[in-house]
Amino acid sequence: MNKQNERVVITGMGVVAPNGNGLEDFEQALRNGVSGIKHHAHLAESNFACQVGGIPQHIDELKHDYLTDEALMAMNEAMIFGAIAAIDCWRDAGLAEPGDEPDWDTGAIIGTGISGLDTIGQKIIPLTDAGKVKRLGSTMVEQVMASASSANIGGLLALGGQVTTNSSACTTGTEAIANGYHSIQTGRVKRMLVGGTEGASKYSWAGFDAMRVLARGYNDNPEQASRPMSASAVGFVPGSGAGLLMLESLSSAQARGARIYAEVIGVDVNCGGQRNGGSTTFPNPTGVQRCIQTALKHAGIKGTEVDLINGHLTATMADPYEVANWQQALACDPADFPKINSTKSLIGHALGAAGGLECIASVLQLSHGFVHGSLNCEDLHPDLQPYADSVVHKTQASDAQILAKASFGFGDVNACAIFKKFNP
Repeated sequence: MNKQNERVVITGMGVVAPNGNGLEDFEQALRNGVSGIKHHAHLAESNFACQVGGIPQHIDELKHDYLTDEALMAMNEAMIFGAIAAIDCWRDAGLAEPGDEPDWDTGAIIGTGISGLDTIGQKIIPLTDAGKVKRLGSTMVEQVMASASSANIGGLLALGGQVTTNSSACTTGTEAIANGYHSIQTGRVKRMLVGGTEGASKYSWAGFDAMRVLARGYNDNPEQASRPMSASAVGFVPGSGAGLLMLESLSSAQARGARIYAEVIGVDVNCGGQRNGGSTTFPNPTGVQRCIQTALKHAGIKGTEVDLINGHLTATMADPYEVANWQQALACDPADFPKINSTKSLIGHALGAAGGLECIASVLQLSHGFVHGSLNCEDLHPDLQPYADSVVHKTQASDAQILAKASFGFGDVNACAIFKKFNP
C-alpha cells in the first residue's frame, strides 16, 4: 500500500466526562440527556459570578483502580483525567498490557488548554512566595510543564513513537486528531493516541469569569445553564475531563483483528489570521468555511453528503454565526441543512479537552446509530429559526453515514474532522 494513502480508523476510546466516566456511562448519558453541570461551592467561595461547571465525579475513588499511590503523588487533576482515559482507550483498543520494551509503533498527541494552574496556584506560588522552595518536592516541573499529560501517559503505556502535546485553545482536542491522522496516513506510525485533557481548576476558569463570557444567572439551576443555540444563552459553562481516541491504520487494525468504530476520512486545521472580522476571541468566517471545505475536499465528498454536525456551539453570541458558516461551507439551503447538536449542552465547555470529548460523542453516535439531543435550546435563537427542523432536541435513531465535527478557538484557530461509518 502507498503509505501516503493509509486509511485511518478508530479502534479505541477512553472518556472521563462530567456526566459519565467510561464509554458505557458516557453513551447512556448522551442518549438520556443527562447533564453533568452542577453548582460548585468552591466557585461561590471565590466570588465567581458563574458558580456552575462540569467536573467529572467520583475521581478520588476511581483513580486508585488505575494508578498507584506513588504515581498519584506526581500527578495533578488533568494528568489523572488523562491517565484514566488513556488506559481505558488502550484497553478498549484491545492492545496488550505495556511491557518492559517500548511500543515503537504507537505514539501520542495529547493536548491541553490551561492545565497545571492548579499546581501553580495551590503549591508553587504560595510556597515560593513564603520562601519555602525546598518544600515543593521533586515533582513540580513534571506537573506544570506543557507536556505533563503526554509525558506521563507515554510512560504509563510505554509509547515509542512521537509523544507530544499541542495547545490551540478550544481547538486543541480536534487539532490533535488531525495531527495524529497525518502521522498515520504518511506511514510514520501504526497508531496514535490523540485528544485532550483539562483540569477543573478555579485558576483556569477565573479569567473567563472576569471576561464575562461564562453563564450567569443559573447558579440555582445548573442543569439549565449550558444553552447552545438558545435565545436566552448568556455564556458558556466551564467544563473539564479527558477524551482520547486510538487512531490506527486500517492495515494494522485488520491485521490484529481489532474492532473498528469509524473511519476518519478528512481533516483540516487553519487560522483566520485575525482579519476580516476575526480576532483573538472571534473567528474570521472565511477561515471557518475554508477549514470545513478543505476537510470535505480531503475526504472526497460534497457538503450535501454530510448527515450530522456536532458543532462547537458554546452558548455565546457566536452560535448563530457558526451555523451560518456551516451552511455556507456545505453549500446547502437551510431546508436541506444536516441534523446538528451540541454536546456542550450536556457537559459544558471543556476547553482543551472539548474536541476530544465531543469527537468521542460523535463517533459513538455514528457507530451506534443515534443522535443525541441538545438541552436548553427550546427557545431557539431567532437567527436559527430557518434551521429549526435540523436542531435535535431529543435523542433519536439515526442511519447517518457521515458526521462532521469542528472546533474553533481563541486565536482565530479552526479544526475540522470528518468521520464515516466504517465500511471495509
